[in-house]
Amino acid sequence: MRFLAAAKETRHDLDWLGRIFGASLEQVCHRLSTLQRAGQRGIPFYFVKVDRAGNVIKRHSATRFQFARFGGACPLWNVHEAFEQAGRTFVQVAEMPDGTRYLSLARAVTKGAAHWRAPVRRYAFGLGCEISYAGEIVYSEGIDLKADANVAKIGVSCRICERANCHQRAVPPIDREIRVPTDRRKVVPFDLS
Repeated sequence: MRFLAAAKETRHDLDWLGRIFGASLEQVCHRLSTLQRAGQRGIPFYFVKVDRAGNVIKRHSATRFQFARFGGACPLWNVHEAFEQAGRTFVQVAEMPDGTRYLSLARAVTKGAAHWRAPVRRYAFGLGCEISYAGEIVYSEGIDLKADANVAKIGVSCRICERANCHQRAVPPIDREIRVPTDRRKVVPFDLS
């Protein structure tokens, strides 16, 4: 399989693969996430396309990575940060609540307007794999994959996240009781039971 061989040879360099095959970033990421044929397996990747509001528009996964089904995804996930600088690839070591770590790549793209007054569309693409495969990916170069200080503790979404001390929590989890302290002020205005 030509694409799989090129992916291995380029160490999964998204731009290089796009140039080789005349494909967009979205096409390259989606294809990488589907390379799971018997005898021709690539790295098991997840792929996600997100709009600026955090809604998951497209997803595909060959991993255990969980996507938010309702509402926005975790605000600490680099796919949201990608909107701050379109065209730049953001690399993150992310850990889910179950302890599984992922090398997560994210990049925002702007889709051109169809005509002068048409709105410009912006999306972010996320691509990731379990950390055990990170050495096979060019984007892991220069990152200490074992240092806990480099790990972003993310969740699926605030409504089901079990992390109590998240400074970006938008809403309390549905399975916990909240307490609102009246004698102190914090970043998140409530405590979890």
